Amino acid sequence: MITLQVRELGLRPYLDVWQAMQRFTDQRTATTADELWVLQHPPVFTLGKNGRAEHILDSGEIPVIHSDRGGQVTYHGPGQIIVYTLLDLNRLRIGVRELVTRIENSVIDLLDEYAIDARARADAPGVYVNGRKIAALGLRVRRGRSFHGLALNVDMDLEPFSRINPCGYQGLEVTQLAAFADSLDFDNVQHQLLSNLTSQFL
Repeated sequence: MITLQVRELGLRPYLDVWQAMQRFTDQRTATTADELWVLQHPPVFTLGKNGRAEHILDSGEIPVIHSDRGGQVTYHGPGQIIVYTLLDLNRLRIGVRELVTRIENSVIDLLDEYAIDARARADAPGVYVNGRKIAALGLRVRRGRSFHGLALNVDMDLEPFSRINPCGYQGLEVTQLAAFADSLDFDNVQHQLLSNLTSQFL
């Protein structure tokens, strides 16, 4: 039987969590339960393993960390829900494209509950509302096991996104759930997202 453990980690530095994900992925066995880690990060820019530094226009006082995930540059900060998907793709019998689709669908279904018409794009992983990015994906798969995952903008300071070309796209605008919802309960949004994700992988 496949099990899925959810860990709520609170506000944690990016580097510490990244190193913990690597350790978990390297040490897990064929019987290790899959896990979802939900958390927030203090302000940080992260650059994917093939990311180009020119997409960081002005980092200012915000640190930049070169990560081993896919994708280009993104920003993480309080008010954004991060879910790291530590999954055995071989056991789930899915590939990376299917993993991306399931994560995107989890977000699209969540936003639909708020009457927000959100969509995925084949050419640029993530979720978009009226062409603006509301959720970013960055993944790494090692020996059939995934880590890194999803960042959903809920109710945060979006200004740091203006200091980068988000996900490597010049002029790409970003948005957040708070722009479309009059009243928002962050914990409830997190619960809904985790419920959607769990249903995708059980």
